[in-house]
Amino acid sequence: MGFMEKLFGSYSQKELKRINPIVDKVIALEEKYRAMSDSELKAMTPALKERLKNGETLDDILPDAFATCREAADRVLGMRHFPVQIVGGVVLHQGRIAEMRTGEGKTLVATLPAYLNGLSGEGVHIVTVNDYLARRDSEWMGKVYRFLGLSVGLIVNGLDNEERRKAYACDITYGTNNEFGFDYLRDNMVIYKTDKVQRGFHYAIVDEVDSILIDEARTPLIISGQGDKSTDLYTMADQFARTLKCKRVKELNDKEEQEDEVGGDYDYIVDEKAKTCTLTKNGVKKAEAYFNLENLMDADNMTIQHHINQAIRAHGIMHRDIDYVVKDGQVLIVDEFTGRLMIGRRYNEGLHQAIEAKEGVKVERESKTLATITFQNYFRMYKKLSGMTGTAITEESEFREIYKLDVIEIPTNKPSQRADHPDVVFKNENGKFNAVIDQIVECHEKGQPVLVGTISIDKSERLGHMLQKRGIKHEILNAKYHEKEAEIVAQAGQYGAVTIATNMAGRGTDIMLGGNAEFMAKAEMRRMGLSEELISESTGYSDTDDQEILDARKTFQELNAKFKAEIADEAEKVKAAGGLFIVGTERHESRRIDNQLRGRAGRQGDPGETRFYLSMEDDLMRLFGGERMQGMMEALNLEEDMPIENKMLTNTIESAQSKVETRNFGIRKNVLQFDDVMNRQREIIYGQRSKVLDGEDLKDNILKMIEAVVQTAVDQFIPNTDDKADWNLDGLKGYFLGWILSDDDLVYNDDELFGLSREELVTTITGKAKEAYAAKEEKLGSELMRELERVVLLRNVDAKWMDHIDAMDELKRGIYLRSYAQKDPVVEYRLEGFDMFEEMNNSIREDTVKMLFTIQIKSEEAPKREQVAKPTTASHGGDGDGSEKKQPIKKGKKIGRNDPCPCGSGKKYKKCCGRDA
Repeated sequence: MGFMEKLFGSYSQKELKRINPIVDKVIALEEKYRAMSDSELKAMTPALKERLKNGETLDDILPDAFATCREAADRVLGMRHFPVQIVGGVVLHQGRIAEMRTGEGKTLVATLPAYLNGLSGEGVHIVTVNDYLARRDSEWMGKVYRFLGLSVGLIVNGLDNEERRKAYACDITYGTNNEFGFDYLRDNMVIYKTDKVQRGFHYAIVDEVDSILIDEARTPLIISGQGDKSTDLYTMADQFARTLKCKRVKELNDKEEQEDEVGGDYDYIVDEKAKTCTLTKNGVKKAEAYFNLENLMDADNMTIQHHINQAIRAHGIMHRDIDYVVKDGQVLIVDEFTGRLMIGRRYNEGLHQAIEAKEGVKVERESKTLATITFQNYFRMYKKLSGMTGTAITEESEFREIYKLDVIEIPTNKPSQRADHPDVVFKNENGKFNAVIDQIVECHEKGQPVLVGTISIDKSERLGHMLQKRGIKHEILNAKYHEKEAEIVAQAGQYGAVTIATNMAGRGTDIMLGGNAEFMAKAEMRRMGLSEELISESTGYSDTDDQEILDARKTFQELNAKFKAEIADEAEKVKAAGGLFIVGTERHESRRIDNQLRGRAGRQGDPGETRFYLSMEDDLMRLFGGERMQGMMEALNLEEDMPIENKMLTNTIESAQSKVETRNFGIRKNVLQFDDVMNRQREIIYGQRSKVLDGEDLKDNILKMIEAVVQTAVDQFIPNTDDKADWNLDGLKGYFLGWILSDDDLVYNDDELFGLSREELVTTITGKAKEAYAAKEEKLGSELMRELERVVLLRNVDAKWMDHIDAMDELKRGIYLRSYAQKDPVVEYRLEGFDMFEEMNNSIREDTVKMLFTIQIKSEEAPKREQVAKPTTASHGGDGDGSEKKQPIKKGKKIGRNDPCPCGSGKKYKKCCGRDA
């Protein structure tokens, strides 16, 4: 493939040839728009909207729209899009993924397609990975949109419904993937249409698209309500798990291996590759003795079995300071891709409670799933989807298959000067870390800044201790210190700096060679005694006439200019020393994460170097590296400090990563296949809810439900046979007694009974039901009856749907056993899921009809609508993502008067929604 690409050009190069003529048209308009006055430039927005009304398409007006936005960005922000950024804008508008290197200005690129598509009035969603970036970009880039007459909204944690509705009504709305997804789920749990906040899915631009659409796609979004109280079983199961002996194997191939090789000596086996734990026969015997059971595998002991399985998972697979941290008496999940703490998110199926029991903190109560959706199915609802990232090409096949998106590599504005050195492999971890320290010392002595990437908190702290012994000053960045994240990253390019970071993906801050003047200016402002609120405002982009904030911004500008001049010489010294040196201490499962770490060096044509240091004890090498490679290392009988560096090793490593990526793609695809079944059902249920909320007259639907309920009951009690002695007429009458039939109904002598057909029986009961229903409507009035129908139907749909989600989860847990019978679990899940969905619909019909006949209205007021599904936690985000620094809250105030208004207007709260407060 490499030879063919060199000969004929890659896919991206061919596509760029088609895009370049469009870019040339935009650039050709530069002088025309530069000559316009501000008012003339602003007048382009209504003019372009008019062209759309007159039948032109977005593609027709693209050159003029892009040229308008480009000129506005130069006037408002002092930033004019480079030609390669215009290329990126075209790719995004076409509904594709633009792969652009770190530091190439993706934030500015998004303004071009956002402005163009915002002209349609249908709304553009710009999706970011955290609250901090969403707020920063909405205020910063929002200046351009507002200058051109488009409205900008912001969706972050902590807004109420009215604020969210206003933000979604804007032409361009910034927010995080979690907030957009949860708002969709919440919109389909509301009781009144006026409580909905979103207005459809037209066009989305996803920043860090690989992180959101691939990394986060392994686990669905879940809104939870309070479930049962956690039992003492978690603590008991944890105490039992501590008595067990564990055997770790790279891969558990079959049952024979489990029983014959390790079953006799160990109580449970951890399969490190599949990340599963299995009790052996020995473990089962111990469990039966510990819990005083005759047979652990008995159906009556499913609950105990489940708690034991989660307890051994908590001990065998989940590792403190790698998968989670314990902070302030809480177990907090660490995102394996970004190294961030996932505040408010919890493992499901009781695993979080099992970890809490293991760590000796309070075991929180269990939760009940109220609504759920995968990111794949959420983002596939958009009519047009696009994304941008620095690393997507390695996952292009997944983007194509799941999202129908292709990836276009955009060339850099300046040629890359980064040197990527070959990997070096050591016999063991000790030898590897010694070599890493030697490399850091070598760079430090010549003033070259070093960024060390680790994949876990304990490894970063181990390196920190080793550097301390060598007397080298350094900074550590991981989930324990995420509050200082931006500051630490920003200064990682200073002369002689050494920074150790766990998972550098999605940090949102560029590393400037010589140091970052902005953060130096902020530090100086703290020394001057300015409050954190004012320092935050000094770099904000929101409009204000508050003199205190204006003074702070002036102070910041002066300090920023001063420090920029100071670090200019420092930057040259760093460049002379070789630029930023990236040291990777382990290969990640995904090549993308490695490339993101590499991408930190060599931004915008700066010099830089990268090298990965590996050992045969690394998880990736141990589990996926292959026996041949390990055998070779043993045969060579190398010392631990002796590195190996050759092409074959690098190829083996990349092959191992490719295997893991393929496997992880399979896991995500499997999650999606199951969710596709739920998604079809979700669309039907949410569609029914929307009709109810839209105020559609439900009387005809209710009458059809009555007919269906009667028919189902007759089928149940009156078999379709010639022998009418089998008819259970008493049972049928008893079923309807009190709400459709009275004691005086269906009283027949034998001759009349045997003279009646099943069809006549259905007609008789249906007629009685409709008469009773008409009488109830006459008593209550048509208006109250229509409202009652809506309330009752909504309550039943929501309650049954929540139970159905739980039932489908239970079905999924056991469905894989069908594969032993040579059946496809997904097909079986679809078939059984369909039957369960039909049962749920029958149950909704039956309970709705029964409730409508039996419900009593105490007064003439309209029946109160209460939300059945009341959310308590959102298990993919919860209380924000911790990316925005929490300001001290003053007593009696929810929002500071100088805070940006949460409605997304860009004004101060006191000048906007808080004007009358």
